Amino acid sequence: MISRRTLAGAALMLAALPLRPALAQTIEAGALRLENPWTRAANQGAQGAGFLVIRNTAAEPDRLLAASSPAAQRMELHTHIREGEVMRMRPVNDIPVPGNGSVSLQPGGLHLMLIGLTQPLVAGQSVPVTLRFERAGEVTIQLAVQAAGARQMQMGQGHRH
Repeated sequence: MISRRTLAGAALMLAALPLRPALAQTIEAGALRLENPWTRAANQGAQGAGFLVIRNTAAEPDRLLAASSPAAQRMELHTHIREGEVMRMRPVNDIPVPGNGSVSLQPGGLHLMLIGLTQPLVAGQSVPVTLRFERAGEVTIQLAVQAAGARQMQMGQGHRH
């Protein structure tokens, strides 16, 4: 079991880490291109969601298996499912990335769920997330933090240094 002292120490270390200014980015990881990763501003202790486009230039498919971040107690891969008239989020085991294709993680669809934020997500900053793929392995990206309620990434707006 993790002690309060350990959690407090971890929280102090995270608080001392500067969040980087948010910038649009494309990261290459083997045959994958991870484009424009972003999230919304949120308070510490709340939940957040991460979005990006994953393009696969190889003929072989890949799968996103897991994600982690020092900004969240845990992360899950999620989708939205319609149950009658209500949309509900549900965890998924993995997110397939088709060969010579792409998958979009976006509001109202597949996304990364940051659960139990250990720090506030501040608009104009960014937060590190490590993604683990079946073929491409681990790759760390920076989610650009947009305003609360944003429906898409706003390029070049409101970035603070």
